Amino acid sequence: MPDPHPAHAGRVVFQYLVPVHVEVEDGLVTCVTIIDETPVRDPAIVEGDPADLASAVAASDDGQSWPSWRFGY
Repeated sequence: MPDPHPAHAGRVVFQYLVPVHVEVEDGLVTCVTIIDETPVRDPAIVEGDPADLASAVAASDDGQSWPSWRFGY
């Protein structure tokens, strides 16, 4: 059976905490805004070669202004 998650050369996936703005109306979440303009801090490797994590973080956190992501109305 083939591996469902084959290793991809040069592919690194990491996660880190970012500020999130959550709007609640009448006890229901109506909007979530992810503010993705903060520097990467304390990244955790999810997939890929841990030796490549530092270069992946540097490539993704190169000073460009990223938009915020909004879900909901």
